[in-house]
Amino acid sequence: MKHDITSLNCILSRKIKALLLRVSILALSLAGTNSPALSAPDFEPLITSQQLQSLPQDERVLIDTRPTWKYLLGHIPGAINLSDWNDFTTRTGHVHGQINQDKNFIVERLRSLGINAKKTIVVYGDLTDKWRTDGRFFWMFEFYGFTRTALLKGGFQHWKQAGFPTERGFGPNSKPSALEASDIHFNRRILADQNWIAQRLGSKDIVLIDNREKREYEGATPYGSLRGGHIPGAVHIDWREFFKSNGTMKPREALVILLKSRDIHPSQQIVVYCTGGVRSAMAYFVFRYLGYTVRNYDGSWWDWSYNPKLPIES
Repeated sequence: MKHDITSLNCILSRKIKALLLRVSILALSLAGTNSPALSAPDFEPLITSQQLQSLPQDERVLIDTRPTWKYLLGHIPGAINLSDWNDFTTRTGHVHGQINQDKNFIVERLRSLGINAKKTIVVYGDLTDKWRTDGRFFWMFEFYGFTRTALLKGGFQHWKQAGFPTERGFGPNSKPSALEASDIHFNRRILADQNWIAQRLGSKDIVLIDNREKREYEGATPYGSLRGGHIPGAVHIDWREFFKSNGTMKPREALVILLKSRDIHPSQQIVVYCTGGVRSAMAYFVFRYLGYTVRNYDGSWWDWSYNPKLPIES
């Protein structure tokens, strides 16, 4: 059967489209091997006590970030106590709070805790903690490339209220995992530093949010910062505004209304900071939960205030 020129062009066009489609799929699959997703598909970063209870114990790692004495008095069975976020930071001169990026250190530390890239990491903390370090650990694990990381809704209090078992004292020693340096993938899309911010100061494409107390935003330095004030143009939202008085997060609708009242929308690139990237990490979690694009400035005001070349407002 003969084909006219028009039909031949259609046949060629279909073949070319099919070839381009196969090439595109291959390119996307290859890109995925080098660029780990921010989180696993349809993985919810906030889980309930009931959902945690249903997770097989050999597929999860529980991280209790409360003070050790509270952990000893009672914790979720099998939980590991990581009470000091500073254990995973580095210090340069007067500046601390910056996350440790030494893969050998990270692997050695996490391997001893039984953490590997295949397990779901569930973090919970003290709802009365002024800095809520569970948020910092959540952000830390996401930065290290662990794509199945979640916070426990309501923390230990809600676990007990749900009637699930607890245990006292030190938990059993963790069985070391087979974690390797190749399993650590720094997710720099969720990190901001002073250079990244300084290059974008005044840009309408990003929104800087200061999550400290109002008095700090206005110039107080209760935590030893060299200068007082805030990064020029930063919007002030105390991280606690995202939470109820009992420490649980406000409903999604209330959070969206709060952000809209400050002219903050999902289409914007959000950068959160506080004093050392801890309180802002809790805010980071809220934005992640809402689906915003967000970065945490780990050095935060300690880092910014110690550089005399960087501008401030007060």
